[in-house]
Amino acid sequence: MTSKEKDRNFDSIATKFSKNIYGKSKGRLRQDLLFFYLNQHLNVNSEEYSKLNILDAGGGTGVMSKALLELGHQVTLADVSSDCIEQAIAHCEGLEGLKTLNSEIIDLESSQRFDLVLCHAVMEWLSEPYESLEHLTSLVEPSGYLSLSFFNKDAHLFGNVLYGNFEYIDNNLSVKNRVALNPQNPLKPADVIAFINGLEGVDIVHTAGIRCFHDYLKPVEFQETRYDELKAIELRYGTNEPFKWLGKYFHILLKKAG
Repeated sequence: MTSKEKDRNFDSIATKFSKNIYGKSKGRLRQDLLFFYLNQHLNVNSEEYSKLNILDAGGGTGVMSKALLELGHQVTLADVSSDCIEQAIAHCEGLEGLKTLNSEIIDLESSQRFDLVLCHAVMEWLSEPYESLEHLTSLVEPSGYLSLSFFNKDAHLFGNVLYGNFEYIDNNLSVKNRVALNPQNPLKPADVIAFINGLEGVDIVHTAGIRCFHDYLKPVEFQETRYDELKAIELRYGTNEPFKWLGKYFHILLKKAG
């Protein structure tokens, strides 16, 4: 990789990262919404549907990989962090069909092809997100899918206005001392969509906001105590204008030409 800055590596803080995300309602909701949309378009949890060969690019500690392995799919989890891979293997213990690769996305072998490629909450940690995205599309089988979600820069700005972080906004949403678990490169959905529309042989078949309401909710305790009601609202409005543009993450499902 020729870029000046390396992709974010979570070695030494993999446990902290996993606990911070998936130990709270925000991680559970993100997982639930992404899985709902995958099933809606690909029937990933149907016993009658053929089992898929899946790449979980930047799969971290294997939360999504485990869910897919439990349904009988074959999953290759790739991550730059060896600590994350070690935890993913332990997390998926006893399940068949898991392979792991310790690699940056851009270095994944281009001769491999997958029915479904996942890249969830990864692009915002990459030094060259668009280059990596284009490479991922080359790994998708004809008529296959790429599921992409990323940290929404517009929603990040909106949230910080609500919190009154005006100096942070004036500094272009950056700080001198970067917090380890804060995404280093949030992206604007319109920019990502425009980039995808410029690629040959792929079409966008679905877009949605992920956590359009959760992160702005008052009282905050309803994130946990009224989770099911909140999830139903997220699913009802998450694909609709204007709410989807306010999702803390943005989800795009691409289909490759056959």
